[in-house]
Amino acid sequence: MTGDRLGWRVCLLGGAVFAVCMTGTTLPTPLYPLYQQKFGFSELTVTVVYAVYAFAVIGVLLLAGNASDAVGRRPVLLGGLVCAAASAVCFLLATGIAWLYAGRLLSGLSAGLFTGAATAYVMESAPPGRASRAMFVATAVNMGGLGCGPLLAGILAEYAPWPLYLPYAVHLTLVACSVAVLLWLPETVRDLRPLRTVRPQRPGVPPHVRAVFGPAATAAFVGFALFGVFTSVSPAFLAQYLDVTDHAVSGAVVATAFFASIAGQTAVGRVGVGRSLPLGCAGLLAGLALLAGALHWDTLALVVPSALVGGVGQGLAFRGALTAVGRASPPDRRAAVISSLFVVAYAGISVPVIGVGLLTEPLGLESAGLVFIACMAAMVVTAAGYLLRRPVPAEAGA
Repeated sequence: MTGDRLGWRVCLLGGAVFAVCMTGTTLPTPLYPLYQQKFGFSELTVTVVYAVYAFAVIGVLLLAGNASDAVGRRPVLLGGLVCAAASAVCFLLATGIAWLYAGRLLSGLSAGLFTGAATAYVMESAPPGRASRAMFVATAVNMGGLGCGPLLAGILAEYAPWPLYLPYAVHLTLVACSVAVLLWLPETVRDLRPLRTVRPQRPGVPPHVRAVFGPAATAAFVGFALFGVFTSVSPAFLAQYLDVTDHAVSGAVVATAFFASIAGQTAVGRVGVGRSLPLGCAGLLAGLALLAGALHWDTLALVVPSALVGGVGQGLAFRGALTAVGRASPPDRRAAVISSLFVVAYAGISVPVIGVGLLTEPLGLESAGLVFIACMAAMVVTAAGYLLRRPVPAEAGA
């Protein structure tokens, strides 16, 4: 019993560090309108600044996604916290758009170092036989951290002084506390190897994992694409078309989607991993339909339900995908395979975002959003059909 309590303590503390890192990646979300006023850039620039983060994540996952399998989880996580701190400093010093690009790049590096390594750490530090619950902790703190970012920044920007500075100062303090916690936590990788053994990796998975990875990655791409566009352009839509200029409200709307994702993840244990993936796609499709109605009729009454329903769908698909892939992967390849899954997911969070930004100039934000929704709906239907024809094997989510 004492060992179980210690294991859960380490697991939860590792999850808390994970959440702090991910909080920093979404801090700028409700602040983009303020940056636009200060530096005078377009909506396309907003989406490119946002996408720089995702490209940095993909780059790290490809170049060093398997690093923690060799050198250990803690050194990689410490490097991620250093990048998170450097990102906050860039935003604190920002005097032009170049600082925002640098801050988002460093934020992406921190998330890229954390995604595979932190997920594996949380799973490995949990007591034996608690892998499913540990996976929920990993996915929940990931999405919870992403949701806390816009909520924290929105509240501080609306009700506290220095809206473009205080959120990052608070996050720097949290990062410093996380470094202290991480230095106390034990290492979970037993067979350590030198850093020189780490090699850049192409996206790929062991042959026996591919039957699970294919449908799981499809669902993850769709869910992250919805979140990417929702996070990058919804504050501008709320301000321009719905006259919602309260930064706390804007941040809360975005945070709702991420918190709803946690609710969807909770339901995976009841519906099963195999069924959670197509059900998640159905939730994403319903969320897209509600968002299309919000764009068409310019009503906040549909924006919040779209965040709730789409978030639940994303949570079902995301935890189902991560659980299936994590359980099917051998321990010495787990971080690398999880990193490959996140490469697919972050491709979804970046490419559609830039597409919406490009369409905003000639079509306007509403029409660009509707084009995106139509494309996403087609992808969701395709993904659901694929998952129904080739469901995740039941043993993958055991």
